[in-house]
Amino acid sequence: MAFKTDIEIAREANKKNIMEIGAKLGIPSESLLPYGHDKAKVGQDFIKGLADRPDGKLILVTAINPTPAGEGKTTTTVGLGDGLNRIGKRAVVCIREASLGPNFGMKGGAAGGGYAQVVPMEEMNLHFTGDFHAITSAHNLLSAMIDNHIYWGNSLEIDARRIVWRRVMDMNDRALRDIVVNLGGVSNGFPRQTGFDITVASEVMAILCLSNDLDDLQKRLGDIVVAYTRAKTPIYCRDIKADGAMTVLLKDAMQPNIVQTLENNPAFVHGGPFANIAHGCNSVIATKTALKLGEYVVTEAGFGADLGAEKFFDIKCRKAGLKPSAAVIVATVRAMKMNGGVAKADLGAENVEAVQKGCPNLGRHIGNVKGFGVPVVVAINHFFSDTDGEIQAVKDYVAGQGAEAILCKHWAQGSAGIEELARKVVSLAESGASHFAPLYPDEMPLFQKIETIAKRIYHADEVLADKSIRDQLKAWEAAGYGHLPICMAKTQYSFSTDPNLRGAPTGHSVPVREVRLSAGAGFIVVICGEIMTMPGLPKVPSAEVIRLNDLGQVQGLF
Repeated sequence: MAFKTDIEIAREANKKNIMEIGAKLGIPSESLLPYGHDKAKVGQDFIKGLADRPDGKLILVTAINPTPAGEGKTTTTVGLGDGLNRIGKRAVVCIREASLGPNFGMKGGAAGGGYAQVVPMEEMNLHFTGDFHAITSAHNLLSAMIDNHIYWGNSLEIDARRIVWRRVMDMNDRALRDIVVNLGGVSNGFPRQTGFDITVASEVMAILCLSNDLDDLQKRLGDIVVAYTRAKTPIYCRDIKADGAMTVLLKDAMQPNIVQTLENNPAFVHGGPFANIAHGCNSVIATKTALKLGEYVVTEAGFGADLGAEKFFDIKCRKAGLKPSAAVIVATVRAMKMNGGVAKADLGAENVEAVQKGCPNLGRHIGNVKGFGVPVVVAINHFFSDTDGEIQAVKDYVAGQGAEAILCKHWAQGSAGIEELARKVVSLAESGASHFAPLYPDEMPLFQKIETIAKRIYHADEVLADKSIRDQLKAWEAAGYGHLPICMAKTQYSFSTDPNLRGAPTGHSVPVREVRLSAGAGFIVVICGEIMTMPGLPKVPSAEVIRLNDLGQVQGLF
């Protein structure tokens, strides 16, 4: 059976002018800044005028731990938004923007798939409205001003060995992970070791996605700790006097982007922080704006629920005062088989026993999300190779966990294939069953917060951390940062820090390699295991097959 590719489907979309899409939400044309005919930014003045409106219901879409088989979390997010509109609800989708680097590597884009996509797919996966370029420029302006300050006399007495602000670019390039700058003699400055991270790992990205408006943005930028003196006194971005110019560079990027699904329903696509090193959610301003304009807002969190949902609840919802009404956990029969020990090459053959063996990974996520007081439904993202017996095995297992699993065929059928899930989500959201609460209180000591996440979410026995790490956490508490939430940076492939340990492991330890203060974003990053903040390209990157065809169209992008 031949299937059209995502890009072929997207190219055939019957798109409406973005002004029509905005009008569906009551956004007047003068409040939209168009980027072509199919995308626009929503003006800050219009957003401020929504403050007194009641909020719609917030639905989180999360997933099991990702596998090479693919779970389709974004596809389900988009499909559910279309499905809710199909049954008469005014629903808005809120997702993240795609990073350029992974598009040319091997991960691909982030606009959904099949007949549950957001368009324009090509622009969204490339330059879009330039938000990531603005974030890259603002970040690197600060980097330049730090080195410039040192060059012109270093009146702040920055210790060049203790500069913690690196540079960024939106591309996978392992050669830039660790570098030496300022070579070439007196006229070029003082040589020092530094490196590049990918733009989505920038604290500026996290700040933009957690800020409520431009004033909040500038304050948070000013709060960034960029370096320390020899006496270990922190130096802030505002000390370098970069926060004002950075805000100017981010002025337009701060405005949410509105586009549409294949079924011409509105979608906000704004921001894209790493789900490992940062909190992995779209912007607060986009989500809050959508909640004022729609009855239902469907959003997603990065990677599996152990990373994405936990950060969505403990960081984004805590900081923004959001209260989700229901959560959808996306799973596939194929992924259950992989968790049950089946190799990727053998996933096409029926294996009910392997499905049953792999289901505890799903069960762990169900229990974790319920632990936040949010009602849960499981979406089985359908693949053509799934058999009735395998699907029933997942449904039976989920029923045993006190939840319901619903088969969804939105990839092939669009909103028609996800109506049942849409109706279940409405039922859960309108039942008033959500009693959301974060996992830990603000006042809990930092190391205890780390232990709480490791034990309750990852089901680890212990957290391993050197005295230097514990002392650093205590020093931050003494400096007034003890109230901040924790942002765990670990592998997305397992509940543990070992990417090869699938299923629902217990009895493992969580080793903490490093802790970082993101004072502007407002969280403590806890790095566990080998987490790369600058990815590399694979042996055969996607970039090798991305090109323009004879019609001038992009091909090879997915």
